[in-house]
Amino acid sequence: MDLSISSPFRGAFPAPTSTFILNPKSRCSHSLNFFKHRNSYSKNPLFSRQKIPIRAQVSDPAVDDGFVIDDVPHLTDFLPDLPSYPNPLQNSQAYAIVKQTFVRPEDVVAQKIVVQKDSSRGEHFRRAGPCEKVYFKSEEVRACIVTCGGLCPGINTVIREIVCGLNYMYGVDDILGIQGGYRGFYSKNTLILTPKVVNDIHKRGGTFLLTSRGGHDTQKIVDNIQDRGINQVYIIGGDGTQRGASRIYEEVEKRGLKVIDKSFGFDTAVEEAQRAINAAHVEVESVENGIGIVKLMGRYSGFIAMFATLASRDVDCCLIPESPFYLEGKGGLFEFIEERLKENGHIVIVVAEGAGQEYLAQSMQGIDEKDASGNRLLLDVGLWLTQNIKDHFTKERKMAINMKYIDPTYMIRAIPSNASDNIYCTLLAQSAVHGAMAGYTGFTV
Repeated sequence: MDLSISSPFRGAFPAPTSTFILNPKSRCSHSLNFFKHRNSYSKNPLFSRQKIPIRAQVSDPAVDDGFVIDDVPHLTDFLPDLPSYPNPLQNSQAYAIVKQTFVRPEDVVAQKIVVQKDSSRGEHFRRAGPCEKVYFKSEEVRACIVTCGGLCPGINTVIREIVCGLNYMYGVDDILGIQGGYRGFYSKNTLILTPKVVNDIHKRGGTFLLTSRGGHDTQKIVDNIQDRGINQVYIIGGDGTQRGASRIYEEVEKRGLKVIDKSFGFDTAVEEAQRAINAAHVEVESVENGIGIVKLMGRYSGFIAMFATLASRDVDCCLIPESPFYLEGKGGLFEFIEERLKENGHIVIVVAEGAGQEYLAQSMQGIDEKDASGNRLLLDVGLWLTQNIKDHFTKERKMAINMKYIDPTYMIRAIPSNASDNIYCTLLAQSAVHGAMAGYTGFTV
C-alpha cells in the first residue's frame, strides 16, 4: 500500500506537491467558525511561500550561495491579525529539562545530505517541532481524525499519538474520530477519542476508525467540517487520499477556511516481507529446480522489494518498476533463471507489484481501469510471471521445474507496526500536532 513508504523528509516541514489541508498521515483544517471577523478574510487567497530564495549572511554580500527555503503557508499569511499565545509546553515538566524546548523560526533541514564543496547550498525545509507561539487556544480546538484507502502498518499508532499529543501536550479534549473514510464525514457516526479510548490500539493491525475507498464528496465533507465547528482535520491515507485532500483544500480555500498534513510503515513492511522471502527460499531449496516468486507491494516504486532483497541475502533477482526487464533473449530473465538453476539448483525472485506492467498490458490486453480511490488497477505481475516461466521451461526447454508463488500483500499491510515504525509514527504525529498548533497550514511532515 502506498502508505508504507516512510516519508523522505524526516523531521522537516516540506511544502506538499498536490496535498493541502489533509494528507496521507495527517492534516488539519482550521474551520471558519473558529475565527472572528471571518468575512473580512473570506475572499483572500491562500498565500503559499514555496521555494523562496534567501541569501544567507556571508562575508561577501555579492555572493549568492543558492540557499533556498521550500517554505509552507502560515495562517498569518492571510489572517495577519490572528492572535498568538504562549505555547503551553513552556509549563511542562517534561520539556523543562530540555535546554532548547522550541524550534526556532530560522531552523531548517537540508534536502540533500551529500553536497560538493563548490555547489550551492540548495533546497531546505522548515524543521518540525514545537514552536514558542501557538495560534489556537486549547479549549477552542475541535479536532477530527479520519483514515482512508488501504491499510498499512502503523495507522493505529498515528491515531493514538495524535490524540495523546493533542491532549497531553496541548490540553485539547475535543477530538472526534470519523468512521469509515471520507464518506464517514456525512454518512457515519463519530467516536469521541480520548487517551483512554486509544490507549492500546497501537498493538493491533488495521485501523481503529475503519476505512473505505471512494465516497469523496467535497461539498458534503467541507459542509460537515464547517457545520461541526471542526478546526483541525487529520487525514491518514495514501496517494488517492491525497488527491481527495487536494480537492477539499481547494474548497476550503474558496470558503476562507484554514488547514495541515503527514506519512510510515516501511520498516515493518520490509521486516514482514522477510518472512515471505524466507518461506520461498525454504520451499525452493527443498526441491529440484525450485523457482520461488514473491510479489511485494510497490505500485510505482520498488523500495520495499529492493530493501527486502538487500536484507534477505536469499534473493537472486529483484524486479522493480523503475528498472525495465525482458524475458527472452540474451541477458533476459529466462536465461538468468536457467543459469542459476544450473549453478544452485534453485532461485528466488522478488517482484514489486508495479514491475513489468507494460508487458502485461501487451500480452493480456489490459484495460486502463481505476479503483474507487483513483489508482490505476494493476494486472497481477506475479501470476503472469509464474505462468510465463512455467510455460518457457516446461514446453520450450523441456525442463522439470517446481514453481512456488507467494503473495503476502495483505499479511504485510495488516500487521501492527514494529518498534522502529512506532517511534517514527510518534514523531510524525506529534510533529503534525506541533505544526497545526503553531499555525502552519498546507504542509507535510
